[in-house]
Amino acid sequence: MGSFMNFIMKWDARFRQTMEKFTDVGPLALRLLLAWGYWEAGSTKLNGTNWFQHIQEKFPFPFSVIDPDISWFLATWFEILGAIALLIGLGTRYASLSLIVLTIIAAIAVHIPPEGWSSASDMLSGYAISDEGEGNYKLPLIYIVMFIPLLVMGPGRLSIDFLIARGNK
Repeated sequence: MGSFMNFIMKWDARFRQTMEKFTDVGPLALRLLLAWGYWEAGSTKLNGTNWFQHIQEKFPFPFSVIDPDISWFLATWFEILGAIALLIGLGTRYASLSLIVLTIIAAIAVHIPPEGWSSASDMLSGYAISDEGEGNYKLPLIYIVMFIPLLVMGPGRLSIDFLIARGNK
């Protein structure tokens, strides 16, 4: 049994050593996936019709009092510019924070029923991804959780933010 454990421990040490060479793949993968999602959302808004006037009263204050055309414009460009920032890793923490706020506002206005949930069972049923009305908060929640490492730890070495920081030392 001792030789088997030695084999496992050596294999584990080599595996960890190999994986440490790829530590920047995680933040890059998060940035690329989030950039894609927000680029799609922003592009759809840019080329689509403003439907914010139909849900304006569901936005939390102070966003509920902003003209729907202004809200549409801001959401569109925050998504497009945020996607570009994530893609190249420039201002990643600021882009992440602004897109978290945007996602929370969207979740409140679109994904959470205005009357809330009457039970834990109702709330859990909303943990879904579909186009079947309110209560589909799974995707916004996943996006917010994906932003947390970028917000806290930064974009990684495969980013313009890293190059700027390294140049300022």
